Parts: sequence; structure tokens; C-alpha cells
Amino acid sequence: MKRKLEIVVISDTHLATIGSRARELNKYLKSINPEKIILNGDIIDIWQFSKRHWDKYHTKLIKQLLKFIANGTEVHYIVGNHDESFRRFLNFELDGFKITNKLKLEIDGKKAWFFHGDVFDVTMQHARWITRLGGFSYDALIFLNASVNWVLSLLGSEKISFSKTIKNKVKAAVSYINKFEDTVGEIAIREGYDYVVCGHIHQPCIKTIKNNSGSVQYLNSGDWIENLTSLEYHNKTWELFQYDLSSIKNQDLEEEAYKGTKELFSELVTDFNLDTNAN
Repeated sequence: MKRKLEIVVISDTHLATIGSRARELNKYLKSINPEKIILNGDIIDIWQFSKRHWDKYHTKLIKQLLKFIANGTEVHYIVGNHDESFRRFLNFELDGFKITNKLKLEIDGKKAWFFHGDVFDVTMQHARWITRLGGFSYDALIFLNASVNWVLSLLGSEKISFSKTIKNKVKAAVSYINKFEDTVGEIAIREGYDYVVCGHIHQPCIKTIKNNSGSVQYLNSGDWIENLTSLEYHNKTWELFQYDLSSIKNQDLEEEAYKGTKELFSELVTDFNLDTNAN
């Protein structure tokens, strides 16, 4: 039986990259029956798009979204930084599907503000090449993490996440995340919103942010690379959904450990060189 939900928010799937989890995301979508789906940025990763990472599960995922639209589900595509090329189609709308920069909704009498969050990223505004380099480095980190986890699985040891460790332990990363959340919260309070919903930083969260002017519920949908999370709204309540990580066997990311190490890093370096030369 599919779970009925009023709103589902998904972000940072980074489809067509080494870390994308199209198979698991498709399984999740098949298990729900939402009234609205909000794709909150970085869905198809144009920056690091690779045909060899677009497998049959990516195609099935797109078909599932089209099926939702055909059955009356509203699908809102909010553009992020990795899919910023779609900004040329802003405000495109057709049969329940719309591409936008941000979304404002009234939900059970409360005001909600949805946007990806890259607008608050200083490097996005002033040093885009650093952000691009960070994206390529993240891909390399995911690849290395997959290789290590493949070895750990053979030894019967628990898998680890390099990027989660960095985000949770490195002071600069923790400071960046806290500053992002506080900035978003302060602006949302000033504008009179009850909910502010973001993606971008791959850090799933539901918490209340307060200051002298009031409070707001801050929500972040996380990502579908490592956390495999989404936000669900039903019966006047927001909840974080997390895909059952224990159900993931030695597939997908681990399989990438076999697939041409030299080719992968050559591809990353070539793409980065092309980008920097263009700028």
C-alpha cells in the first residue's frame, strides 16, 4: 500500500554523477502517493553530467515522475546551482509541472518558503571556480569512499562516510553549515514565514531557529547520495524520511570501484580544465 502524503521535498539527487542513487530514489517514489512533489535543486547535475552514469534506473526515475504528473500530482522543479542551466526555462509550466527559482505556499494556514539555498553561498557569488572544484573533489571523495567501503564490506566491517565525518568534525564545515542555517532562518523570520525549506548543503535537518524577532521552522531535505533523505508533510506535521541504508548491498557505489579509476579521474580533470578555460 502506497503511503499518502501531502507534500514531499527532494533535493540534491545529482543524477548522472558517480554518487547518484537513482535506483533507491525510484523505489522510494514508487512507495508513496503525494499531492505535491517539490524537487528542490541539484536534481540533474549539469556541471558533472556523465552519460556513463545515466543508467536504466535514471530513466525509470524520470518515467515515474512523469507518471505522477499524469495522475494529477503537482511537481515543482526549483533550480539549484548544479542545474542552473535550467534557469533559462524559469516559470515554464505545463500540466502540473513548473520550473521556478523559489516557491511560496500556504500550508494549513502557515506560510512556507522553498528554495535551494545556493544564493546564500559566498563562493557561488564571488568564486564560482572554487565551487566547481569542490564539486569535482566531492565526486572524487565519493569514489574513494566507495572503494574503501567495498574493502570494508569484504572484511565484514561497518561502512563509513568520509564527507559526513568532514561535515561533522571539521570546524570550518560545521561553521559553514551553522552560518547557512542561521542566515536562512533570520531572513525567513524577517519575512514572516513559518517554514523555510532548503537543500544545497546535503545536511538533513528539522529544527526551530529563534531570534529576538521571532522563530521559524527550518527544514533541509538532505541529499540522495549519502543521506538518502526527503522531507514529508502529512497531518500538519513535517518529518524526515531516510531510506533504509541497511537494505543497500554491495552495489552501485561499490561497483564503481571496478569501473576505470583512470578514466574517472581523467574525466574529472578534463571537465574542470574545460570549465576554467571557458572562464
